[in-house]
Parts: sequence; structure tokens; C-alpha cells
Amino acid sequence: MSTQKQTIEAIAAQHLRVATLACQKRDSLDFHELAVWSIEAALNAAFEAGKQLACSSGKGCAK
Repeated sequence: MSTQKQTIEAIAAQHLRVATLACQKRDSLDFHELAVWSIEAALNAAFEAGKQLACSSGKGCAK
């Protein structure tokens, strides 16, 4: 599994309480009701992960 996929799944689990991003073929497992602050936290975490990746790969750092 790629680092990107692992990071995305970790963010989904931590901030959105989504156990898996794989299709389960059941509405009760594939659709989730989420608070906007949880979505905001997940987006912020993804943004920060992208910044860290850019810095570590030498593609420039946004401060």
C-alpha cells in the first residue's frame, strides 16, 4: 500500500471515524453522516500532510 493511501486512510479513520475507504456495497457502510468540523479537520490534516511531503521531497516548502 502506498504512503499516500496510508495517509489518506489514517486521516479518514482519525478525523472522520471511517474504518475503511473501500466500497462495502452496503449503503449503511458506504455513506456517513459527518459534522462539518470533522470534515474541516480532515481537510486540514490532508493539507498539512501535503506540505510535509513537499518539504521532504525538496519541491519547496510553504510556510
